Amino acid sequence: MPPSPHASIGIALDEVDTPALVLDLDALEGNLQRMADAAKESGVRLRPHAKSHKCAEIARAQIAAGAVGVCCQKVSEAEALVAGGVADVLVTNEIVGRRKTARLARLAREAKVAVLADDAGNVADLDAAARAEGVRLEVLIEIDVGAHRCGIEPGEPALALARRVASCRGLRFAGLHAYHGSAQHVRGPADRRAAIAAAAEKARLTKTLIENAGIACETVTGAGTGTFLLESASRVFNEIQPGSYVFMDADYNRNVWEEGWPRFEQSLFVLATVMSVPAPERAVLDAGLKASSVDSGLPQVHEWPGVEYVRASDEHGVLKIAAGAGAPKLGEKLLLVPGHCDPTVNLY
Repeated sequence: MPPSPHASIGIALDEVDTPALVLDLDALEGNLQRMADAAKESGVRLRPHAKSHKCAEIARAQIAAGAVGVCCQKVSEAEALVAGGVADVLVTNEIVGRRKTARLARLAREAKVAVLADDAGNVADLDAAARAEGVRLEVLIEIDVGAHRCGIEPGEPALALARRVASCRGLRFAGLHAYHGSAQHVRGPADRRAAIAAAAEKARLTKTLIENAGIACETVTGAGTGTFLLESASRVFNEIQPGSYVFMDADYNRNVWEEGWPRFEQSLFVLATVMSVPAPERAVLDAGLKASSVDSGLPQVHEWPGVEYVRASDEHGVLKIAAGAGAPKLGEKLLLVPGHCDPTVNLY
């Protein structure tokens, strides 16, 4: 017998089986429009990151609102997005291995596909895959602007790799990828501003070096939900790729935002049920580690002052109830704001 669905169209939220991922559609649509308006006002292209939602329908809504295309992190995500009607995808990652590079090149027959590289050997592999499929892949050089993850050093090393890409018959050098991921969750606005100023300068110097060598560098892309206005104002970046803004999460809620920064609403929640109230100061939910990612902190209980999510195990979430807060009752449902939206979505 197939399992019963968590929910069906037309039922009340209180009837939804838990734990369940819940989306406030009005808040989502408002967030899409706010970001589209911000990008338009700044004069930069918007290419939202679909790793947050992994959903072709949301990606199409982002494009309808003004995005030029979307980003993703994996070949499998790119395949699903293209199959769902998305015609322009940037894979913001290094794709390594013959099977994956072949799949990526094959996908370029159906849509505009771009990918990152930070290594000459990988460039050669991408070129071979593209030529085998009779396509031309767009490649952006990823430079390390401060996150110390992937990315070749800015300056001369990046120029040498850009020359290598430009020399390949199966590839087209499309620009620079300069994403400072760790800056997105720097709490203070002054520290975030300093981090992005340094990143933008590295990108600017590298772009100038490449262009002075006679190679067109048409795109400098990066930015995220925590910093996108800074890259937009830098006069270096001409494309931004925020992702979490569609949903938001508890970790982004801890950031201090500057005056004038768009306020994105919380649209993503985990619905949970109280399955035990063993003491007046403690209740237990059916939403634990398998229902909400905790890599960026525990979930927050939505709009219930004095009730705090304090501990998670596989299928349990423990709540601490302050005196006078009003304890949730057995069987009562409540909403949790995930600590990190992207990996929480991935759980479902």
